[in-house]
Amino acid sequence: MTLHPLPHVSATDDPERITHTLREAGALVIEGLLSRAQVKELNNELDRPLEAMTSGSKHNVDIIKDFHGQNTKRLTNVTTHSKIFRHQVIENELVHAVAERVFYKDSGTYWLGATQVIQIGPGNKAQVLHRDQDQFPIFSLLGSKAPEATINFLIALTDFTEENGATRVIPGSHLWEDYSDMGSQDQTLPVTMKAGDAILMSGKTVHGGGENKTADEHRRGLSFALQCSYLTPEEANPFIIGLETVKQLSPRAQRILGFRSQFPKLSPGLWQSDFSEIADVIGLSGDDSALERLRCETV
Repeated sequence: MTLHPLPHVSATDDPERITHTLREAGALVIEGLLSRAQVKELNNELDRPLEAMTSGSKHNVDIIKDFHGQNTKRLTNVTTHSKIFRHQVIENELVHAVAERVFYKDSGTYWLGATQVIQIGPGNKAQVLHRDQDQFPIFSLLGSKAPEATINFLIALTDFTEENGATRVIPGSHLWEDYSDMGSQDQTLPVTMKAGDAILMSGKTVHGGGENKTADEHRRGLSFALQCSYLTPEEANPFIIGLETVKQLSPRAQRILGFRSQFPKLSPGLWQSDFSEIADVIGLSGDDSALERLRCETV
């Protein structure tokens, strides 16, 4: 079986081209999504909370512990830990331009599913291959013709090499007929990147963290997934992010984090209080233009 390298695009390329490439290949590398200065500051913000963590999963189910990795650190609630993330990464215009093109036709709006800093340590074995959308089983039952449930941006915060655990992807697996088939490690390709580059991946694409074969390197990446606004996120952000922090963000970022109601196409609104916009109830001001457009379409 011949595997072709993932396409590479630039962060300055046309979002239409990037979205088309994603649909064709299932995954691609965006070169230079973050600048060197952004990567440096982001790493500085994350160093201390990561140092305070122990490696390994905090979950109490063995199969999930294995999935998380014995010598891997997974830092969640990144919005609280990182000013760069909450003011620059989730406000990145290319991210939203692509997300609009992926989700608008079906769901209209989207929000944040989960954010993790994933730091793979020396000796950690390769992760079990999986599709990100599998936590929403109906999408995998529908197969390749299903709407896109989720897309994942995985930003390299250190260089990704085959030796230090670069994410491995099976190109074209988003087009397979049988979504119960996760393929095998010999079908994967390592996605090597420079710090600041990112993998953009469909939730339908089979992938997994690679084996870290080094003696002293830690592979650090920032994963954040966007998903249809009618699906339940993995992280319950309104319960873990302080309201004072959220008040400093734009209405769009507040909606992405779940502090505003969701208005998927043809819906009178989700995530409300007594049929009222939840932002009004908790005292947030301003309107998200994307939601204003959808409200007009559902009248």
